[in-house]
Amino acid sequence: MIPAYVGTEGKVPANKPVAVIDAGGTNLRVCLATLNEQGTAELSHFSKQPMPGRDHELSADEFYQVLIAALEPFQSAFDSIGFCFSYPATITPDHDGRLLHWTKEIKIPELVGAHVGAGLVAAMEKRGFAKKNVVILNDTVACLLAGLAEGQAFNASSYVGFILGTGTNTAYVENNANIGKLEGYLGAGSQVINVESGGFTSFHRGPYDHQLDERSENPGAHVFEKTISGVYMGSITLELLQALAQEGAFSDAAAAALSIMNDLSTIHIDNLSAENGRDIDVLGEDVFTAADREVMKTVFGAVVDRAALLTAVNILAAVVKSGAGQDAAAPVCVNIDGSTYYKTFQMPEKVQGHLQSMLEKHGLRIRCVQVEDAPVVGAAIAALTTF
Repeated sequence: MIPAYVGTEGKVPANKPVAVIDAGGTNLRVCLATLNEQGTAELSHFSKQPMPGRDHELSADEFYQVLIAALEPFQSAFDSIGFCFSYPATITPDHDGRLLHWTKEIKIPELVGAHVGAGLVAAMEKRGFAKKNVVILNDTVACLLAGLAEGQAFNASSYVGFILGTGTNTAYVENNANIGKLEGYLGAGSQVINVESGGFTSFHRGPYDHQLDERSENPGAHVFEKTISGVYMGSITLELLQALAQEGAFSDAAAAALSIMNDLSTIHIDNLSAENGRDIDVLGEDVFTAADREVMKTVFGAVVDRAALLTAVNILAAVVKSGAGQDAAAPVCVNIDGSTYYKTFQMPEKVQGHLQSMLEKHGLRIRCVQVEDAPVVGAAIAALTTF
């Protein structure tokens, strides 16, 4: 439950260019972004490259020089930078972020413990840039902010950002009554909270969830993420299939093949379930009969069912915590991002089905949206509304 020190009040300025840096797990994207009167982002000077520090170790200065090289061609076109930083960082009231540790195999050790925004400002000034403002934000916070333009168009009472991809996380807007309780908050009005919901632990897990957790690289951490996110659903399915194989649910040849299988990609089992003609890898081998594949589809369907239910509970919890959504004329805007949500077979339909019944029970109203390039749009909005 990390304060983001950005809010959602007020209109987003139109036709004012800002720079955007999106440091993701795989790629670094940099561009100039301008939002038009309709809230649509117009991007220019777009560049994309592998995230620095993935292939070999870099110094902090080398990292900043990569960013500066991408910003330099249009440095006179902007005063502010929205920096979407998809790594664990403590956000500070001055809109900076102190890096706690790198993930995703990034090797820039000098930056650990440093304030990323301040370091970028200093490096730009050393390079001769005019004074720039930088706001650091988490990708899920950016997802929430990316829904502002659409939400304002239908009189949204509050906002939620939800990501279900390789991992998962949620952000919501804390209601005004509780703002003063947030330590170090410098302003009045709304405050976005980065929930870090992938780390939620207060729910029932089955024996195969515990088994998967114990075998993971980070036992005991991100246990909610391990039940719903794309990197884990295939692994959960494999645990269940191997257990069923020992109980005689498969042909002998299939049981033997499953017993020696060390990994099952969510993408491959999903392709099998969707029957979309895409690569299903080892699941397409002749050792598996049509009946074997039907069992596999049924098991994966159950894994998706549970993930959809828990996803709906996750979104509902954020809406309830926001204290908004009671008025049908002012629903909560929920911006959903992530390939696992949109590309997993029947996931959106199942999530929305669960949500509909839950929301009716609680008398709450939401409207789900999908914003293209949400991290970029959200980072641009953060820069436009913060300074």
